Amino acid sequence: MQVKKYRGKTINDALARVKNVLGPEAMIISTKKLRERDGYNGFEVAAMQARDDISDTSSSPYMEVKSELMSIKEMIYLLNHSGGITEALMMNPGTMNLYAKLIRNGVDDHYARMFLERAGVIKGDSSYDTNSIKKKTIKEIMKVVGIKNPFDSQNGRQIIAAFIGTTGVGKTTTIAKLAAQLMFTAKRKVGLISIDNYRIGAMEQLKTYASILGIPCFPAFNRKDLLFALKRMGGRDVVLIDTAGQSHYDKPRITELKNMIAGDPFISSHLLMSVSTTDSEMSKAATNFSPLEFQSYIFTKIDEAERCGSVINQIMKLPLPISYITTGQNVPEDIERANKKRILNLLFNKNLFFIGEQGNGSSNKFEKDDKGRVR
Repeated sequence: MQVKKYRGKTINDALARVKNVLGPEAMIISTKKLRERDGYNGFEVAAMQARDDISDTSSSPYMEVKSELMSIKEMIYLLNHSGGITEALMMNPGTMNLYAKLIRNGVDDHYARMFLERAGVIKGDSSYDTNSIKKKTIKEIMKVVGIKNPFDSQNGRQIIAAFIGTTGVGKTTTIAKLAAQLMFTAKRKVGLISIDNYRIGAMEQLKTYASILGIPCFPAFNRKDLLFALKRMGGRDVVLIDTAGQSHYDKPRITELKNMIAGDPFISSHLLMSVSTTDSEMSKAATNFSPLEFQSYIFTKIDEAERCGSVINQIMKLPLPISYITTGQNVPEDIERANKKRILNLLFNKNLFFIGEQGNGSSNKFEKDDKGRVR
């Protein structure tokens, strides 16, 4: 791997020379701002020819090195979207690498710049080392990440939580996972209610989970039914409500759901959002479901998303705490309480994010003992 250096009056000039000689897939090793004392007033870029064994990170021994490098194409994209902070980024390679990592992982470039600016690492001060830059930036990111436990009852009052979201986002399986965790870990008495009267088999699916867990489950087709079902759940510590999956553009159905649950001081709503969807659709869903006054986000299908920066983008657009994240279809394993360390792990190193609480990717479903009890 022969490293060559290219100079130019501007960073774009230097990159253009790298591209012309080594091609657009060339890997950037370092960048440097030169002063007159260096004998040249401009920029210097160190680069090397892209090699197949480096580009193929799935099997390459250079995988860790590759993750810290950028191709010419990536560098040009970053510079074109850096919003006037080009020179500040170039003054410190650590800042550029962190900015690149945020963009690469799906964080909107506007927010990436904002975090770096708030951290004070793009003021042209090249004295910050890479670790200091990362720590300062992470601290700023963590300031916007809120965490909420919907089932933290301070006064022993019954908790009623409704789960809302678009079709296929994973509401019913999420409720089954939560019910199992609340029963076996938190030792709570749980009840289920389904107000999904649109999807064929929705009630049957929830009743199946309820039967396995040995807990009550009631349907509700209108406000009167819901109040009746809640009355029958009076002895339960927690009641989980499964709502109909619907398009976030179907405002009449959202209004119908609002009339059933919104405004009730005893019912909290929580919005499920799939990380595998686009940022724009995620944002529109949150906006269109806002009449339901949801109190937290539950980000689902982490296992189906290549990048998780949309989590940060969404809480920047509509700041609300995160309560849970789900990482697969396995019930009850693939769900866990959100915490800031996990969110950071998703954002900076998704490959190290362990699936499920045990971290072993287990595919075990509900199991029963010889007396038919869930174990």
